[in-house]
Amino acid sequence: MAAIRASITGVGGYVPDGILTNKDLESMVDTNDEWIVTRTGIRERHILEKGKGSSFMALKAIERLMEMRPTDPAEIDAIICCTTTPDHVFPATANLIGAAIGAVNAFGFDLQAACSGFLYGLTVGSQMIETGRYKKILLVGVDKMSSIINYEDRATCIIFGDGAGAVFLEPDNSGNGFIDAYLRSDGKGAEFLHMKAGGSLYPASAETVANKEHYVYQEGATVFKFAVTKMAEAVEIIMQKNNLTSDDIAFLVPHQANKRIIDATAERAGLPPEKVMLNIEHYGNTTNATLPLCLWDYRHQLKKGDNLIFAAFGGGFTWGAVYLKWGIEV
Repeated sequence: MAAIRASITGVGGYVPDGILTNKDLESMVDTNDEWIVTRTGIRERHILEKGKGSSFMALKAIERLMEMRPTDPAEIDAIICCTTTPDHVFPATANLIGAAIGAVNAFGFDLQAACSGFLYGLTVGSQMIETGRYKKILLVGVDKMSSIINYEDRATCIIFGDGAGAVFLEPDNSGNGFIDAYLRSDGKGAEFLHMKAGGSLYPASAETVANKEHYVYQEGATVFKFAVTKMAEAVEIIMQKNNLTSDDIAFLVPHQANKRIIDATAERAGLPPEKVMLNIEHYGNTTNATLPLCLWDYRHQLKKGDNLIFAAFGGGFTWGAVYLKWGIEV
């Protein structure tokens, strides 16, 4: 019998109804549709209304997950919420989710690794399943990036959107499921992509608010250079470690940060466009939600046994790749 692996047994995705188009942004900052599309591939992004937080979107994604994989919430062992924009500093958004769905036997925690969070969470959750101690883990990727974006800063406001995705991880001994991961981080990148205030080093004050230090700061050129190099490198390493060629891969599931980064990663892996999941045009960068939203949008194209390579790059810096065999038919 094959070793126990963690398989994705269901997926759900959600984006809010509100849409912010490139045309809308033209009236807010000095930019235009052609400039944004050429440099990022983004045409629109979904924005959650004020008064609602990340947990609202997470619950909507979980509703769709439950439709695909009907589950008694009492059967859930753990909830991992990957987010950069939790509802509160504490309690964990994972715990709010658990209370809302009635996961009375689960423990929960938030995982913060910027845009690589879902990739890290997929690795952590899979290892928990592989121990044999846990049978069902709810893994969520969600961000309300509009809550930390300065819509007077054209370098960042064109990039980010809001959204959520959720999957179940469960044991699989058929040979499918989570196979390998290559994960890295380098805190030297913090100066190039961060939010300065709001933590213990620079707690909220009248001064930090006045200085607009509670918004995302990004040094675009440096981040782009690192992201192109590290995402492509991670994919190449995970393919070499597992003796995979481009012919073996059904889909690359890349973080949706910038279409040029995605294209460069795919090119280095030798993958044609039809093998690359892409939805950045309509969602922008939803940070922790990009990977599960890709799975949600492409769920009907996936076949049991398909080889998937996930890749991401995030602020701080964080990056990596995961090799997983798809374990369900939708």
